[in-house]
Amino acid sequence: EVQLVESGGGLVQAGGSLRLSCAFSTFNSDNYVIGWFRQAPGKEREGISCIRERDRRTLYAYSVEGRFTISSDNAKNTVYLQMNSLNPEDTAVYYCAATDSFCSGLPLAYEYDYWGQGTQVTVSS
Repeated sequence: EVQLVESGGGLVQAGGSLRLSCAFSTFNSDNYVIGWFRQAPGKEREGISCIRERDRRTLYAYSVEGRFTISSDNAKNTVYLQMNSLNPEDTAVYYCAATDSFCSGLPLAYEYDYWGQGTQVTVSS
């Protein structure tokens, strides 16, 4: 079983930045895809980015492309999400998740087998 733990959430003013971390406890993790999702109250869980650990290929949802950057440090079993130019619409609980499936198009929640507990991001206007 893969375990994942998110950290780095908090309160930030509109226009500011945060960097989220996802530490995962697995060996031979190069075969995995790590995805970032977010869920605001009353809304569906939204896939926003993913990274393929084997070659670090990345994808982004239109809602965050150009503002967010996903990266990884395989030696530390950690994936990061750098979030810039934040606005109140980015307020949500952010989750990381793992799958041995694809990283193509929008990340879909049903494709991911292992999930972290989530970290709250709140952006004030």
